[in-house]
Amino acid sequence: MNLPVKPLIAEFIGTFALVFIGVLAVQSVNIVQAPNGLANLASIGLAHGLTIAVMVAALGAVSGGHFNPAVTSAFMATGRIAPITGALYVAAQLAGASLAGFLISGLFSLQAAGSGTPALAPQVSPTTGIILEAVATFFLVLVVFGTAVDDRAPKNIYPLAIGFTVAVDMMAIAPLTGGALNPARTFGPAIASGMWSNHIVYWVGPIVGGVLAGLVQNFVLMEKK
Repeated sequence: MNLPVKPLIAEFIGTFALVFIGVLAVQSVNIVQAPNGLANLASIGLAHGLTIAVMVAALGAVSGGHFNPAVTSAFMATGRIAPITGALYVAAQLAGASLAGFLISGLFSLQAAGSGTPALAPQVSPTTGIILEAVATFFLVLVVFGTAVDDRAPKNIYPLAIGFTVAVDMMAIAPLTGGALNPARTFGPAIASGMWSNHIVYWVGPIVGGVLAGLVQNFVLMEKK
């Protein structure tokens, strides 16, 4: 088997960028202690969303620009990527996320990585967290398939469409679950900081939601060639 080296490097870099910028955006809000909570939420959401947009634009031609095990799972579930290749994609994504988490903890502290690890709000149960993450990731993967995969969609808009979906999803649920939408986004800072509380939420929710969206798009909404 020939290893897809270039796509794996692209997935590593894109996921590294997401976690590095995302965690630093959270840390920066904590440092400046800005009083406007809405502005803080918007800045964190846009930091994640714009990072995804530019990484998809830069690396999408190399790997498809997944940067998310939930997206890769949807591609595997719909037969658009082989299971072995998908597993390698997920490994590259987790490796990139982990390097970002360890780099941030090394540059600053374990607390810095911990503050950027998605966590449930006190009033949110694990079941509710799974549902929120699943619904938000459903929207994300629906947009991925509807813009980047569907041949009918104009291809010049898909990086921004995907990035803006990440941003609005995070603005909606980040105060409740941390707004991961992505197991790697939680795994990277968690492995660096040791903050594993309710970690299963951030695997089950995004993967269930992502796979469901991929199946709906692939077998219901998209036209067959």
